[in-house]
Amino acid sequence: MTTVLAGSAAAIAAYMVVVWALSLPLGDASIADVFWGPGFAFVAIVAASLSPPSSRGTLLVVLASAWGLRLALHIGTRWRKKKEEDRRYQAMRANWGDRFPLVSLFTVFLLQGALLWVVSLPLQAGAALGAMQPLGLLDAVGVLVFAVGLAFEAIGDAQLSRFLADPSSRGRVMETGLWRYTRHPNYFGDSLVWWGIGLVGASTGAWWCLVGPALMTFLLVRVSGVSLLEKDIAGRRPGYAAYVRRTSPFLPLPPSRDP
Repeated sequence: MTTVLAGSAAAIAAYMVVVWALSLPLGDASIADVFWGPGFAFVAIVAASLSPPSSRGTLLVVLASAWGLRLALHIGTRWRKKKEEDRRYQAMRANWGDRFPLVSLFTVFLLQGALLWVVSLPLQAGAALGAMQPLGLLDAVGVLVFAVGLAFEAIGDAQLSRFLADPSSRGRVMETGLWRYTRHPNYFGDSLVWWGIGLVGASTGAWWCLVGPALMTFLLVRVSGVSLLEKDIAGRRPGYAAYVRRTSPFLPLPPSRDP
């Protein structure tokens, strides 16, 4: 287990340094977000290669790759269309000035790498300890939870993309489809994906690896997801305050009446 944890940490550090190097000629730190998802597929492969062969290790590579590559395609497509750096990184660049390229290595890329390492603990534990017991019921439940989460995330992203592409939607609030039941179906699905992967990793007896999905959920709700996105959106979309009153922030629930 120690070999897998240490090897994954070293591989992630190298991976993020390479992504940082790619960001320098582009002058755009947003590339970190594009490579966030594939980073988990990379960790799953590294962990499996450092562990005894097992069906569980292979399963985790498939799950992480399916989620990570879909997310990279979605974010990468949006990144190419915007053709500008994310507002978060623009603010950091303005704050740090000429020092931002070096500072970003630590405050953006290696920080994301550290988070990636913790969130991916189920991938590492499942690969390292996967050969100790065959796939069982908990693995099946984990795959089911993963599948529901991936579908929820993908459908939510597709619905929002269609809405934003419609010129008549300018200035309006997306509140149909899955967005009628939660203000962030993509984030909810993302969290569910990682709890599914967490169950597969924990099926080896390594319950401590659930720290990974717990951290991912915390980030999505309190740090880089719901809280950050909703910080100023009400000012940009007049109908959003009413939408907030009617709609659950994270868990899908029937909409309430707007008083």
